[in-house]
Amino acid sequence: MKACTERGWLGWAGVALAWLGFAGAAHADDELESQRIVGIGIQRMPAWPGSDNQRNEPVPFILAELPCHITISTLDGLTVDFIHADGWHGGIYGNYQWGRDRSELGSELEGTIPSFSPRISAGGYVEYEFADKFEVGSDLSHDTQGAGAYLRVYGSYELPSIGYWMHEVELQWQAMNGPAMRRYFGVTPAQAMQLGVDSWQPTGGTQQMELEYSAFMPTSLHTGFAFMLNYARLLGQSSGSPLVHRYGSSNQFTGTLAFVYRFL
Repeated sequence: MKACTERGWLGWAGVALAWLGFAGAAHADDELESQRIVGIGIQRMPAWPGSDNQRNEPVPFILAELPCHITISTLDGLTVDFIHADGWHGGIYGNYQWGRDRSELGSELEGTIPSFSPRISAGGYVEYEFADKFEVGSDLSHDTQGAGAYLRVYGSYELPSIGYWMHEVELQWQAMNGPAMRRYFGVTPAQAMQLGVDSWQPTGGTQQMELEYSAFMPTSLHTGFAFMLNYARLLGQSSGSPLVHRYGSSNQFTGTLAFVYRFL
């Protein structure tokens, strides 16, 4: 999972799974398939991709390890691992892309720049895990209802625990194809005339770099708090868009706090 596409809680999966290992030590007979984490949190995020204003969004937290190497998560979406051998993982990947509505665009853009609804993207992923602490990977996905395509390359590292405080950092790079870039950052000639800016019809390419810190603090065998702070820097044609240059910011911050419960 997290940001122009606002994948949300991307990166918490490793921390939450580390908690599974911590809690599971007291219940070594638990099967992987029995692990379930649910919760609710609040996410403070850009009002729209590229905005310099923030909005608060209630968000669910789900992490379920299912049979047949299936993971369903609000962190990293859906993955079906067909490899799961010698540190390698890979297979089917799907995730959720946030949209934007008229009220989030603000008075200057509302009615000129179109809103759009959230979408589901689907594709594949591959990743390699080094010694349970460091992993690198990539995923490629395409809108299931639209022409947008997204490529992401990432690396995450699990930091040494501080008492029961478990945390990790993740660095990722993302690119978009032309239709996705224009969907988020494009300005048609008619829209440009109304706003008094240059039109902007970007092609595909680099869209952003992102650094994320995520942490988990268990409060009991079953409960705990999850925390995430994410900084994304828009790059290339996304950063050059009049929507970002004049009405928003290339610096994007997202923070989330959630209370979660683990079922044994």
